[in-house]
Amino acid sequence: MLVTGDNSLQLFLGWEGVGLASYLLIHFWFTRLQADKAAIKAMLVNRVGDFGLAPGISGCFTLFQTVDFSTIFACASAPRNSWISCNMRLNAITLICILLLIGAVGKSAQIGSHTWSPDAMEGPTPVSALIHAATMVTAGVFMIARCSPLFEYPPTALIVITFAGAMTSFLAATTGILQNDLKRVIAYSTCSQLGYMIFACGISNYSVSVFHLMNHAFFKALLFLSAGSVIHAMSDEQDMRKMGGLPPRSLLPMP
Repeated sequence: MLVTGDNSLQLFLGWEGVGLASYLLIHFWFTRLQADKAAIKAMLVNRVGDFGLAPGISGCFTLFQTVDFSTIFACASAPRNSWISCNMRLNAITLICILLLIGAVGKSAQIGSHTWSPDAMEGPTPVSALIHAATMVTAGVFMIARCSPLFEYPPTALIVITFAGAMTSFLAATTGILQNDLKRVIAYSTCSQLGYMIFACGISNYSVSVFHLMNHAFFKALLFLSAGSVIHAMSDEQDMRKMGGLPPRSLLPMP
């Protein structure tokens, strides 16, 4: 529904669906306090992003009188000189794109909303591989790429997207260096790679962004599954400081 929808309402329903799936799967071990906290945190942070996406979709409908993507893209150049007055003059297309970006920042764990992704590692490792590497966190990048004809008109929005992606990729990669938990390192790596995708969208290289999105979905899911195999072989130990000097076969999932 999220990928195949030809209108923003259908995209929004799929958007909320992956958010609900993430909450339920992080909360899989519901008897653990940390899992409860992580699930609630993921839900709340994503709701902050939704407070940007929903007004952005409403703004599109107000401006274009439709939620169909093809119609919006065909008419995107018409209201370039439309302004919204809220004690200041704001270009309508720029404001809509910034609101959509806020939704993408929340869903794709970009700077300011990145804290929920490492905490989401409290869920089972296959969940991390499926939802938090390949499906949910890439929804924000996909949404920006899907709406690329709209984002091409306001240069201010593209500048904001570029800086958000660049800062996230640097911040997350730097933070990941200092982590000791194996899954949290991979989570920060995911945030950093998503920052690269957002950055590519900001410089109007949407094809490069989607190409990296597809590649990242495969190798990061395999990386999470490999980490789960290592953790299982280590009797559920996730601290990388305790994983040195081990025989190679002890880390394999097969006897």
